[in-house]
Amino acid sequence: MRAQLAKAFGGVRGIIEAAVPTIAFTLSWIVTEDLKTSLIISVSLSVVLLLVRVLQRSTPQFVINSLIGIAIGAFFASRTGDAKDYFLPGILYNAGYMVAMLLSIVTRWPVVGFLIGSVTGDPTAWHKDPGVVRLCTRLTWLLMLPCAVRVAVQGPVYLFGGGDEAVAALGFAKIVMGWPLQVAALAAMLWVLGRGRTPIKPPVAPA
Repeated sequence: MRAQLAKAFGGVRGIIEAAVPTIAFTLSWIVTEDLKTSLIISVSLSVVLLLVRVLQRSTPQFVINSLIGIAIGAFFASRTGDAKDYFLPGILYNAGYMVAMLLSIVTRWPVVGFLIGSVTGDPTAWHKDPGVVRLCTRLTWLLMLPCAVRVAVQGPVYLFGGGDEAVAALGFAKIVMGWPLQVAALAAMLWVLGRGRTPIKPPVAPA
């Protein structure tokens, strides 16, 4: 399980590659207060990291994901001229995921159940067992928690903050509440799974 999680996150290198462009944008803005320069530096670093991956013939998936997010943030900020808008897509993204997972819990079709179904090959068989539904609901709450925390912290800073302080605070929050918070949530999910046996009943052998 630990190996699969490490692969999903891209390992330590993937985590660093996701954080570097945001750190560069935040520091550049604080030093220069020049939005265009800060955006160029952030996007350029992402492209360099992608080229390094390609030259080393290692998977570029994690850098590409990061580059897409950075490009969208750069587009928002360049359109409005406000450096805070660099972080707006990430806030909206987390808000959307939070709402989707909350709806799945309320309707008793928790998202984690479908993740389990994708592994077992039957997307909905898990829903027939009330015990599995309860377990998947708890796991979905844990999966949703990082999104809720990010929105609760970053949303007010974006809405009511201003100047360099707001950009610095958003940059710091994005880094601290990114992979570290997601890893903590997944660790909590593994702890819940490790507390005892899953509620799935073993098949009854024929007499």
